[in-house]
Amino acid sequence: MHLKRRFSNFARYVAQLSGQPGFFVLACGIVFVWIATGPFFSFSDTWQLIINTGTTIITFLMVFLIQNTQNRDGKAIQIKLDELIRAQKGAHNSFLDLENFTEDQLNKIKEKYEELAKVSRIKLENGKKDTKAVEVNKKKKI
Repeated sequence: MHLKRRFSNFARYVAQLSGQPGFFVLACGIVFVWIATGPFFSFSDTWQLIINTGTTIITFLMVFLIQNTQNRDGKAIQIKLDELIRAQKGAHNSFLDLENFTEDQLNKIKEKYEELAKVSRIKLENGKKDTKAVEVNKKKKI
């Protein structure tokens, strides 16, 4: 567990660092230095192999770090959405774990919501309300 936490913290730190403008400038600088050294090495295969190997290794490692960060962020967002569903009166608590449904189950639910949206658009086109919610663009009197 300690290793997971350390890796998670490291992944978060590297992901945040690599997303900064300075990191991009550094990467561009490395490429510029590599290009500038080309004439000194007669643009040899070894010279090309250096940049190819370096970028491949960095890309390979970054994939795992970024995936870890995205997985954690996705879980946090899912938990927040689950809490909103749970706390909302009239919401379907059975939707709390939709991410675990099969593709067919999700498609059936989506079809029901598409039909609901179609009916709601017709109501709106006819000047009726589609929900009991207060309209966002209407001003309340204070």
